[in-house]
Amino acid sequence: MPKTTKKVSAAKAVKQHVKTTEKDTPALSEVKQIYKFMQDNNLGTVDYEESGTRIRLVRMPPAQVAVPVAAGASASLEQEETSARPQYSQTIKSPLMGIFFRGSSPSAPPFVKEGEKVKAGTPICLIEAMKVFNEVKASNDCVIKKVLVENGQPVKPGDLLFAIEKI
Repeated sequence: MPKTTKKVSAAKAVKQHVKTTEKDTPALSEVKQIYKFMQDNNLGTVDYEESGTRIRLVRMPPAQVAVPVAAGASASLEQEETSARPQYSQTIKSPLMGIFFRGSSPSAPPFVKEGEKVKAGTPICLIEAMKVFNEVKASNDCVIKKVLVENGQPVKPGDLLFAIEKI
């Protein structure tokens, strides 16, 4: 007798691997299974549709929560933070809040690399703010000593983007 193979959809495969509690409704159980699949495969977004029901799950980065600090403790925390952070004499700072990108797309090469000489006015990165990509350009002729932000990370005005040495 020939061996047959059965195609199993990704959602059904997930259902086989995730245990649910008796209290879960079938719909909640299905959402939990899809979310587990999303986490296991490190996905940012999952769209799922079955029998006219459409589910879209989107994972957001964890929110940063401000922790209140006593007035006397803030000075010592500030000193520890600045001593733990490397000091750079010359830097390029973020002009606005948004998401930092080293290249024009995730698959594109970065605009600049560490050790590279750039001329004033040369685009060195993009910052996306409200679906608009803003070019950040070198203000002087310089050498990029170190990239200080990871690609795809959020930045705010004044954050250090690059350590440089002016030419």
